[in-house]
Amino acid sequence: MATCPECDAEIEVDEFDVDKGDQLSCPECGSNLEVTGLSPVELDLAPEEDEEEESDDLDDDLDDGEEDEDEDEDEEDKDWEE
Repeated sequence: MATCPECDAEIEVDEFDVDKGDQLSCPECGSNLEVTGLSPVELDLAPEEDEEEESDDLDDDLDDGEEDEDEDEDEEDKDWEE
């Protein structure tokens, strides 16, 4: 049995079902946890995702949207030419 480092809840984890580096969430507080030791199973808070990665994803989404607008404008131009 392992303990959540955030809320001290006991979490039943089978050491044979997990590997070091695996992530899971605490059923009590919902914290994202990472397995840092196996015998006995030790848990620590999982590293947060980098904000830079998230902002890159947002930039990609905006780029996709801009391309769609350009395509719509091209279709409108075709209507005027006909």
